[in-house]
Amino acid sequence: MAAPDYNGNEVDGDLESGSFLTENQRNNDTDRRPAGKNDGNNPYLDEYTALIRFVDTYRDPRAAEELGEEDFDQQGKGRPWWAFWRGGKVGYVAASKSDFETPSDWLKTNMRDGLDPMEVERRRKYSGWNELTSEKENMLLKFIGFFQGPVLYVMEVAAILALGLQDWLDAGVIIGILLLNAVVGWYQEKQAADVVASLKGDIAMKARVIRNGSEQEIRARELVPGDIIIIEEGHVVPGDARLICEYDNPQGQAQYEAELSAQDITSPRKEKFSEEEEEGVPHIGHAIVAVDQSSITGESLAVDKYMTDTVYYTTGCKRGKAYGIVTAGAPASFVGKTASLVQGAKDSGHFKAIMNSIGTSLLVLVVFWILVAWIGGFYRNLHIALPSESSTNLLHYALILLIIGVPVGLPVVTTTTLAVGAAYLAKEKAIVQKLTAIESLAGVDILCSDKTGTLTANQLSVREPFVMEGVDINWMMAVAALASSHNIKALDPIDKITILTLQRYPKAKDMISEGWKTEKFTPFDPVSKRITAVVTHQGVRYTCAKGAPKAVLALTDCTEEQAQLFREKATEFARRGFRSLAVAVQEEDGPWEMLGMISLFDPPRSDTAQTIAEAQALGLQVKMLTGDAIAIAKETCRMLALGTKVYNSDKLLHSDMVGTSVHDLCERADGFAEVFPEHKYQVVEMLQQRGHLTAMTGDGVNDAPSLKKSDCGIAVEGATEAAQAAADIVFLAPGLSTIVSAIKISRQIFQRMKAYIQYRIALCLHLEIYLVTSMVIINETIRADLIVFLALFADLATIAVAYDNAHFEKRPVEWQLPKIWIISVILGTLLAIGTWILRGTLWLPDGGVIQNYGGVQGILFLQVSLTENWLIFVTRGFETSPSWQLVSAIFGVDVLATLFCVFGWFSGGAGEPSSPASINPKLSDNGATDIVTIVVVWIYSIAVVIVIAIVYYIMTGMTRLDNLGRKKRSASDTMIENILTQLSKVALEHERDEKGGERYYIAQKQVIEEED
Repeated sequence: MAAPDYNGNEVDGDLESGSFLTENQRNNDTDRRPAGKNDGNNPYLDEYTALIRFVDTYRDPRAAEELGEEDFDQQGKGRPWWAFWRGGKVGYVAASKSDFETPSDWLKTNMRDGLDPMEVERRRKYSGWNELTSEKENMLLKFIGFFQGPVLYVMEVAAILALGLQDWLDAGVIIGILLLNAVVGWYQEKQAADVVASLKGDIAMKARVIRNGSEQEIRARELVPGDIIIIEEGHVVPGDARLICEYDNPQGQAQYEAELSAQDITSPRKEKFSEEEEEGVPHIGHAIVAVDQSSITGESLAVDKYMTDTVYYTTGCKRGKAYGIVTAGAPASFVGKTASLVQGAKDSGHFKAIMNSIGTSLLVLVVFWILVAWIGGFYRNLHIALPSESSTNLLHYALILLIIGVPVGLPVVTTTTLAVGAAYLAKEKAIVQKLTAIESLAGVDILCSDKTGTLTANQLSVREPFVMEGVDINWMMAVAALASSHNIKALDPIDKITILTLQRYPKAKDMISEGWKTEKFTPFDPVSKRITAVVTHQGVRYTCAKGAPKAVLALTDCTEEQAQLFREKATEFARRGFRSLAVAVQEEDGPWEMLGMISLFDPPRSDTAQTIAEAQALGLQVKMLTGDAIAIAKETCRMLALGTKVYNSDKLLHSDMVGTSVHDLCERADGFAEVFPEHKYQVVEMLQQRGHLTAMTGDGVNDAPSLKKSDCGIAVEGATEAAQAAADIVFLAPGLSTIVSAIKISRQIFQRMKAYIQYRIALCLHLEIYLVTSMVIINETIRADLIVFLALFADLATIAVAYDNAHFEKRPVEWQLPKIWIISVILGTLLAIGTWILRGTLWLPDGGVIQNYGGVQGILFLQVSLTENWLIFVTRGFETSPSWQLVSAIFGVDVLATLFCVFGWFSGGAGEPSSPASINPKLSDNGATDIVTIVVVWIYSIAVVIVIAIVYYIMTGMTRLDNLGRKKRSASDTMIENILTQLSKVALEHERDEKGGERYYIAQKQVIEEED
């Protein structure tokens, strides 16, 4: 029976062979019209064509109502001006574009012509940009986000309370503090994001597309459904696409359309063709490409894809080169729809959890201190809000403690520090994909590194070749070049150096220029471990092979003596650190002839050995993971002083050792040889089970699962788009030194945040302890007007901490919250004692600290401001000098605080009498203070900070306190490890019986021994 083709004509052909004959189609305007040019209003469409167009493009208005008319605008109209929130609402764009269904007539684009620019723009109005829109941020919502969080809510409550008390100055300053933090945080994050975004443009996913009849490279986000794309080895699929044909098949579209039509009918075998690739459904022809779908399906092996099969967005092409037609953009793709389901579930990360923990603890303390202050006020019969002009009433006590008890700048300064740190890393050619990766990188204690390009220079050179007796070396080099990929746009490094070596062998170059033709090329794969090419010359067919010595030797019919000589030479090359490539050839159907062996050498980078030593001094263990033979791996490790405990990777997956022994082996090893992607994943998993924070480097499509699994995935310079998409950090510069440099910077960023958190907790405790004890004991407090300025000055002074010259620890960092709290409590208590000592002198009849005249409020304000500002110089450590930005900010605030004291601003004149009242005759009536007294207060404050610095130095030198709160790494659980190892050796098998029934049972995994 004849099958209708894509346009409804009849097709005669054999579905099994893939050969089809199409009858002459009717010669009408619509058939000759370019794809995509017709629309539903075209008056030249015939009756049934218009009807089919109507069916394809119709959208149920009730479905639109369910989505919301404003949320799904088919015409691509912009949102109303008043709906400013929609651009940033999570899932707004994704919710509309992910439901977009590509009309079937959009998928009839001619493979050779592609789309024209006008049609691309028209389609984009419907489908949107080819990107997952969750990455976009609404700047207004981002700014509003700086007013959200438990700490900020408390300050907002304080502002409302101040307004209720008609304390306009305090309310205005509190609102100013909130606005200042939001503006500075938003601006600095935006500036840092712009720096990162400018470099991210260099790693944006690209796509090769057919437009206007020519092949072009564009950014993947510019694709629309119906675009003809080129999918090739090493590239990421830029959108869900249906495979048309191989790249070098000029008649491919006719076969594709015929096969597409055949899928709508029953084949001669009475089986239904479908995209689900169910068992028993035959594929027509041979596989066009092989795609790594591990990130979607978990399959470790590449999946062969045939004509009309769908390849999915973000999967990586491992073999082949083909044309495809985009069936769905990123939002409507399989991955995009899955992502839209989880957009609301944002990962807050460990960093935000730490900030919330600190904020919650401080809120609990504030409530406790307010309760204590109110209890003291009850005994002194204080009123709730009267007198209104005084700060000694219960609501003003609550207002004061709310202002000083929660650090409003904590979330802003810490997130800003991360954002500015990301900009620092960007200058080092390290692109941070998410800010929380900085924290992870700072805590990494094991780095699993690739050899090629990271530890070595990735500059292969051919050393002295080994030639079998009686073989012409020029013939061997010619065969090696024939058995190489000839796609000069994307040459593998080994193929590239093999071909370029012909410059040293002119006769070999002449040989391959004499009319050779490649009939079939099979690229390298980890199973056969060789490359083969079937070529013809003057009517004679040659099969050329190049690959691992054992794999190629197994093909040939060498004598035992020849084989033994060959193995000895291969072993010698490996011991010298050379990678060996065997070369063999077969003429027609004759026996395979071993020609010889090429030795390749990739020298270590000049700075690698020094960098490894530096990494080890930082508490970072470097493990080398390489696909090379174990002898080469050991020699490379020896040259790099990395250690020689290098093992074959099979010991990880196929070992008979018990689980704990395998974990011990993985932990102690300096490296692994003959590594496949599944081995990398296993290494990361075992190290994480032992409590290690692990970073993994990768560059290939196969590395994506292990990059995702690791605590910090690193895509090295030159990595494929799939590896970049899976990584947390993408490096644009080669070598291990850039990674170690990034680890140092991340630890510096961590140190800035840790120093600020210690400083800010100590400030809160300082004023809480002093003010509450002052309220209870002497019925006195620092005026609310001055308190808000203390909070403002603390934030002004320390916003610059993001630019400080922080040091980095010599070991992987951790938050160590118990240590932070202990140090902060001691520092806060010492500050409170220092303030009480100064306050005590003001009761002395000779004036105490006052030399000529002065006010209690102004002097306390100055002393508190100076000691608190200078505390950051203590908590930041003494290993490095502070940056000029930090020094300038703090000095500026100190000058302001001094002016407040000199002129008695907002001090309330002589102030309210304490109980007992001060009888100091030198107290001024207007609250002003003389210059000499100011100098004395400065000197006293310096002395207090010096004492605190000595105490801090002693505390940080205590080993027990220094290790308090650190998690135990290298922690083993023998029972769990043994169970997990045994489980990894079993598999769930599935089979069908003769009656079609299905059975599932657990069986031992079978390990197939392969020649390598």
